Amino acid sequence: MNLISAKDADRISAAITDAERNTSGEIVAVVADQSSHYQHIPYMWAALLALVIPWPLIHFTWMPVQWIFLIQLLVFLGLLTLAWHPRVRMSLVPRAILNANTRRRASEQFLAQNLHTTEGRTGVLIFVSLAEQRVEIIADSGIDALVPNGTWQKIVDELTADIGAGRAVEGFERAIRKIGELLAAHFPPGDADPNELPDHLIVLRG
Repeated sequence: MNLISAKDADRISAAITDAERNTSGEIVAVVADQSSHYQHIPYMWAALLALVIPWPLIHFTWMPVQWIFLIQLLVFLGLLTLAWHPRVRMSLVPRAILNANTRRRASEQFLAQNLHTTEGRTGVLIFVSLAEQRVEIIADSGIDALVPNGTWQKIVDELTADIGAGRAVEGFERAIRKIGELLAAHFPPGDADPNELPDHLIVLRG
């Protein structure tokens, strides 16, 4: 994984541990290679463009239909091959679909990491999807109800900017510290303060 090295992951895990010392809340950080494979995208664009190709040939040439069909097939295969490259494929995915898939994967991880089971509903997930270049923060109802509107989005925007500028680890540390401060303000550590969830960075491949 190029974004976060093993040493960087240890720093992020330590930041989570430090933040949770001052709160009974829970923070989980997840980095995924991608939120979807988008394998239908190359087929969709190649098919759409290949459907357009015959019309000018039919109307403005005397080319035999067999040749037109062959050209159409070659265009489809050529575009499919080009669009199959991961970077090209991602550039063809509409922004709304990228956002929706990232939110879906983040929601799945919120449940998979048991953040919805924390006492007081104080779990907060930081989810980063590399291929989509998207960041999501999902907070459970206990803390979300106490935080002003726009707070999570501000942290998302700052972390996104840090990752884009090559400061991924520093961005994670800053985001974790701010979330920890929000949790500590409303959910200080109790007399018995079990660490309900693991503090290490979770990496999802594929």
